[in-house]
Amino acid sequence: MRRALKWLSNPWGKPRWLVLITLIYMVWSIVPILIAIRFSFNDGRSRSTFQGWSTRWYYADPDNSVWHDPSLHQALIQSLKLAGLAMVITVPLGIALALALARWRGRGSGSARFLALFPIVTPEIVMGTALFLTFIHLLHFIHLGTTAQVLGHVTFSVSFVVIIVRARLLTIGKEYEEAAMDLGASPVQALRMVLLPLLTPAVFASFMMVFAISIDDFVISAFLSSSADTETIPIKIYANARGAPTPALNALASVMLFATLIAVFCAYLLIRVTRPVARAERESAFGDFAQLQV
Repeated sequence: MRRALKWLSNPWGKPRWLVLITLIYMVWSIVPILIAIRFSFNDGRSRSTFQGWSTRWYYADPDNSVWHDPSLHQALIQSLKLAGLAMVITVPLGIALALALARWRGRGSGSARFLALFPIVTPEIVMGTALFLTFIHLLHFIHLGTTAQVLGHVTFSVSFVVIIVRARLLTIGKEYEEAAMDLGASPVQALRMVLLPLLTPAVFASFMMVFAISIDDFVISAFLSSSADTETIPIKIYANARGAPTPALNALASVMLFATLIAVFCAYLLIRVTRPVARAERESAFGDFAQLQV
């Protein structure tokens, strides 16, 4: 008995149960998702009894599939629209902000870096409420709907772009730009022809990150939505999860999941290709986030 207690209380021993606990957690987390995906391919209308494999609820059913149901179709289009606009706006803005923060030295630079990372540590429901009240009471010319949702997604996701790009900038250093200017390039040419190509992995990863964040966002999209036409996939799933009459909602959720997984997989492939640089980026990015660079 004493030997068993000593074996269990040894903090430096081999974590014998860690693998088992990890596997149990993974099964607990993934199996419900797999069940929901399975019923999205159900040939019948039931969401509890599987009746054969079919793509009926994706596009084959002429009335209730994701492709043909106007409400589900509109939610999918709205989510993709918001994700596309958020990527186009957020990534260039985040790159410019990361360049400014990486090059700025002097009074106020630490506070600026903290403010750039502040949306990450702010609860999303606080961010959604603040944006809603701002558009309602202060910025009257910005109406709730697509415009407000895009601005909300940009505000929330720009910090992630700053972290990714700034980590890459810290890894690259200023030597390449200085060498290009020593060879006769102007600062703009050094930025365009030398620095931006070196930032390509970080830029691509930023696009994928913003896409995944935007298409999966619920809180900000719900606060800033104005009508059924501006409902996104997460809002649609939340509103109809319990009372959906067909597995079409499962198909809609599966489409969102597949899109997010594709974006994450593309980013993972890029990290694998640029493994040495990506390792340095991860270390500096985590350090930047942990310290907030104040």
